[in-house]
Amino acid sequence: MTKAPSNTVIRLQETFAEAGVTGRLHALDIDSGAEISAGADQPVVTASVHKLCVLVTLYEHAAAGRLDLTEQVECPVDGRTSGPTGLAAMLDPVRVSLRDAAYLMMAVSDNTAAELLLRRVGLDAVNATTARLGLTRTRALHTFSEMFASMREDAGPGGAQALTDPYVIARLRALDPARTNHSTPRDMTRLLGALWRDEACTPEHGAAMRRVLGLQVWPHRLAAGFPFDDVHVAGKTGSLPTLRNEVGVVEYPDGGRYAVAVFTRAARTAATLPPADAVIGTAARIAVEALRAG
Repeated sequence: MTKAPSNTVIRLQETFAEAGVTGRLHALDIDSGAEISAGADQPVVTASVHKLCVLVTLYEHAAAGRLDLTEQVECPVDGRTSGPTGLAAMLDPVRVSLRDAAYLMMAVSDNTAAELLLRRVGLDAVNATTARLGLTRTRALHTFSEMFASMREDAGPGGAQALTDPYVIARLRALDPARTNHSTPRDMTRLLGALWRDEACTPEHGAAMRRVLGLQVWPHRLAAGFPFDDVHVAGKTGSLPTLRNEVGVVEYPDGGRYAVAVFTRAARTAATLPPADAVIGTAARIAVEALRAG
């Protein structure tokens, strides 16, 4: 494999520092195996990026005949996982197919949809899928509802308002890779590469997953680095206090395909930090351009 030239790594480190974040990145040419690594083997908190692992598990089960993606599931109002999007934000009972729940989970990072799918396939199955694909440093320790419950417990009586307090942030188990769902940037690009090469599932189910990843609505992270009509970006974000992540694949009209995983942690606790969002796209573009110049 081709390693990143040292000047590219230095440029990435400087770019992260200018945005006020600590960044970990891995970029992979899906076809040649050339790579860019900046802390690619460091453990990172996946947050909602782990929904990609749930998606692959769901479609793997469908391919094996263990479930039907058109199967309808009920989503009552009571007991929904908190979140600002999709089923999590709706006020009435909903009936939805598994594949449409998967769309909501990926396109708008719907936490309730993710929880419905986890109930259907099981957490152990998600870990079995990542193990089968060789993601040796990727593991789900709990569901998304359990993760949010731990945050409420760790935040204490101050509730959500306390999540701007650096002392509270420091004690959140959800921000510690050793105590929450975790991976590495390299594991995530390995997963994406397998998905784009149809090694993760059948070609039919792989195409369906790639379609869903291409429907993500958030343009302010990875996609922001590639504002070109003829470049396609498909990805999945992940966010928690001080954490902003995205993994995805950038496809060029000449056939070039690049898996990129960027995980950041901001020094500031503010919920809105545009430079911390934008640096994900900037760093991804630096890495992809280095691979293309390779």
